[in-house]
Amino acid sequence: MAMNFDPFRELDRVAGAFLDTRRGPRLMPMDLYRDGDHYVLAADLPGIDPGSVDIDVDGQLLTIRAERTLTTGEGVSWLAKERESGSFLRQLNLGQGIDTENITAHYDNGVLSVTIPVSEKAKPRKIAVGSASERRDEATLQVNEAS
Repeated sequence: MAMNFDPFRELDRVAGAFLDTRRGPRLMPMDLYRDGDHYVLAADLPGIDPGSVDIDVDGQLLTIRAERTLTTGEGVSWLAKERESGSFLRQLNLGQGIDTENITAHYDNGVLSVTIPVSEKAKPRKIAVGSASERRDEATLQVNEAS
């Protein structure tokens, strides 16, 4: 098995691990876009067990949590260990005009996709423009029906 070893890269990785004071949850890179009547959030979570993903909505706050655990066996001798294990966290303020009851999610090929629908009240709509003569005709019709 051929291995490409770069001592400077390895030193940088080890120094980064020791000097990293941020041992809390890691951020997950994501894209967010609007597609018609819904928003789509796509977050990179490679190597995550879909069962470890937790998505919840509290008011207008969407929280995504995930856990990556690396399997280790007894007697394992690592040749390279660059993938980090740990917790991932992302929180988004959804704002107004979101249908929080119908948010859906699926995980495929290392990408978590969350579909966030726009509420009916927030969707664009057309307003019909009437004329004064139409209102007079409606008023006359209502008076005649009442008689």
